[in-house]
Amino acid sequence: MIGSRAHGIRLRRLRLHSGDRTYDVDFRSPDDSPRPLSVLAGAFSTGKTTILEFVDYCLGASDHPRHPEIMPKVRAATLEVELSGSPYLIERTVGEPSMYAYVRAGRLDEPGATPPVRRPLRPAGDPESLSSMLLSHCKLQGVRLSQETEDPLSFRDLMWLCFLPNERLDDKDLLFESVPMKHLKLRQVVDVVFDVHDDHSVEIGRRIRTLEAELAGARTAYRAAEQLVDEQHVGGRADLEALHRTAKDELAACAQALAALDAQTRADTTFAEELRERHRTAAREARRTAADLRDRETQLQRMVALRGSYADDVSKWTMLAEADRLFEPVRASACPSCLTPLAGDEETCPACRLPVGPGGEIDVSGELRSARTRLAELTRYLEELEQETPGLRIAAERAQEAEARAAAEVDAATAHAVTPYLAQRDALARRREEAAATLQRATGGLRLIQSLERRAAGILQQMDQIAAHREELAAAGAQARRAHRSAVVRRVGERYRQILHAWRYPKLADAYLAEDLTPYMRGEPYTAASSGGRTLIALAWQLALFEIAWESRSSHPGFLLLDSPQKNLGVAGDLADSATIERIYRHLEEWLAGRGVGAQIVVADNAPPPTAADDVIVRFTRRPDQPPYGLIDDETG
Repeated sequence: MIGSRAHGIRLRRLRLHSGDRTYDVDFRSPDDSPRPLSVLAGAFSTGKTTILEFVDYCLGASDHPRHPEIMPKVRAATLEVELSGSPYLIERTVGEPSMYAYVRAGRLDEPGATPPVRRPLRPAGDPESLSSMLLSHCKLQGVRLSQETEDPLSFRDLMWLCFLPNERLDDKDLLFESVPMKHLKLRQVVDVVFDVHDDHSVEIGRRIRTLEAELAGARTAYRAAEQLVDEQHVGGRADLEALHRTAKDELAACAQALAALDAQTRADTTFAEELRERHRTAAREARRTAADLRDRETQLQRMVALRGSYADDVSKWTMLAEADRLFEPVRASACPSCLTPLAGDEETCPACRLPVGPGGEIDVSGELRSARTRLAELTRYLEELEQETPGLRIAAERAQEAEARAAAEVDAATAHAVTPYLAQRDALARRREEAAATLQRATGGLRLIQSLERRAAGILQQMDQIAAHREELAAAGAQARRAHRSAVVRRVGERYRQILHAWRYPKLADAYLAEDLTPYMRGEPYTAASSGGRTLIALAWQLALFEIAWESRSSHPGFLLLDSPQKNLGVAGDLADSATIERIYRHLEEWLAGRGVGAQIVVADNAPPPTAADDVIVRFTRRPDQPPYGLIDDETG
């Protein structure tokens, strides 16, 4: 059989991705292994249940939490897990529930990660689905729930034994009694997990054939990858890691040396500060004189064109005035300026007031005088501009020459101080480029080596799984006789009774599990108990299945999520006291430290007892002045 730490699924980290930051929950111990017991503590509505639901979502649930603080912030969720002892990342988008999960080997924040593989969520029986991949690490890939149906086992069915949500704790539908087909399927899942279903031997044989085909493909891919690595001549892992460290150290040394060189250069050239100020003053004067010259030249260009227009107007009015002397006066029937009809006896146009002589004759002398006056004024202004422009041009040229001289003085004064540092800076730049190229080469080589090692580890895992299945197949007959279903139910029922006894359930009598897995207390089904009693019974039932499955090295994934174990406890009544809560946590800690070594339990609880303080991985306060406020810690409104 595969060892307790080599098969199944363990939770390491959950990361929710926002646009500019992330929200992380860490299920690891200080030694980087998954914590046996992780407690999410804090006030209600702070995100404890949300964490469990996002873990479930990354493992294939159809939807994710949609709280007001989640939807505007979170864009994706990534779950870092151990699958048969190797780290993997499972990512799903948030918003519209995705139909795919992206899976890749590696850890969060690990450089050189492999490209993700898109795995569909449905159909669950698809060999490339997320469900099939997860089931393969629980020794359940390709399992059918019964001989009569081709309905494949889904990892979503297996999550019934891995996640006890709040709503199932105290209601009367713990075993899905309200949905007969789901109730039947739950019993079939338990049979499959404990290897007591009818076609156990057939399934083991089919699993072996499937794994052997996958192993052959993995070996072919490994040989191709190994050939690629050999052709690249990247070297061994130890050499690449040493090269990587040396290159990083060299880059750090170059950065420090450049900073020191720049500081020394600035210190050695402070004597030229007065020259630099003179250069800045000359540069400002050069810019000002150049702007004045451009302004005058622009005005000249515009005024010359305007003067030409006024000269044309004078010529036209002059020609019109001389026409009265050369030709017989013509009576105007309309004003030549605004085209208003004239009767013939007006002295001025009734519309624009243009003077009109007797009989409709037009008097243009006033317009001619006005045009000549404006032309004369414009001519004088142009002459003034033309007289100013040469002086401005000379001033601009002198200012530019002064700036050039000031710049030359700065260069001449600092050249002897700066020149010695230029060669050093060039040498450091070359060192930095060489170190960067070496680091890139080492990083690429390490990626190739890591990819090859992951493929080799995958092959070894598949070989271990095949060996374990062959051992199961060889012992299937004896195991079927020794561990038939009734014996398993009795064993789980005995553990259920022991757990309730350890919790000092009042008036404990006739506590057992029926053949259909229904828990009984005092000779009555659990539905007859009080709400607080049903909470304890549901916890004991779920834990009994989990503990016996783990201890018997069955096909359970090896982790359990419990939401709100104090539901309906802590109020008036014999069951609701702090001692009961402490006994629950003491049982979890003792079992995980004893027969449950290697398993993992995550609990979301408003107020765990002080004895569980060492197991609390996060405690949400719901108080802005005492972070963390909640899972989305920047939503405190």
